[in-house]
Amino acid sequence: MEAKVGKFFDSVTNFFSGSDQLPWCDADIIAGCEKEAAEADNGSDESKKECLTRFSWALVHSRRTEDVERGIAMLEASIASTNDPLKMREKLYLLAVGHFRRGDYSRSRELVEQCLLIEPEWRQAQSLKKAIEDRITKDGVIGIGIAVSAAGLIAGGIAAALSRKK
Repeated sequence: MEAKVGKFFDSVTNFFSGSDQLPWCDADIIAGCEKEAAEADNGSDESKKECLTRFSWALVHSRRTEDVERGIAMLEASIASTNDPLKMREKLYLLAVGHFRRGDYSRSRELVEQCLLIEPEWRQAQSLKKAIEDRITKDGVIGIGIAVSAAGLIAGGIAAALSRKK
């Protein structure tokens, strides 16, 4: 019984805190990946692509909006030249993470569903899809709560105004 109560309170806490299981990336890691990508310009094409993918990963997992935007732009620029399905899946996933971080949940869901078309059993994409759906649900519940509160305030104001007239 205590375990069920604990799970309930954890779920309520997670609901209101908006936590997700996606990792965050700090500025030091981003700077290291950027340096590595710059140094890879002299290396092989494959090495350069791997470094840019790591750099994109770091950017879309950043807490800074500018970094996330930059990561999305890099991934969108590179996706057209991607032929390998596994690399395409990875880039689509990273784009989905970036859009999730930006708050564009519908675009994020579209991208993660494309990942799941490539590999339906990919747990990372399934977890992201669940996080997206949870966030959409949470935003909907909060929106409904705000609308109901506003309607209650308006009704209360009307009732108060009418009671003063009498």
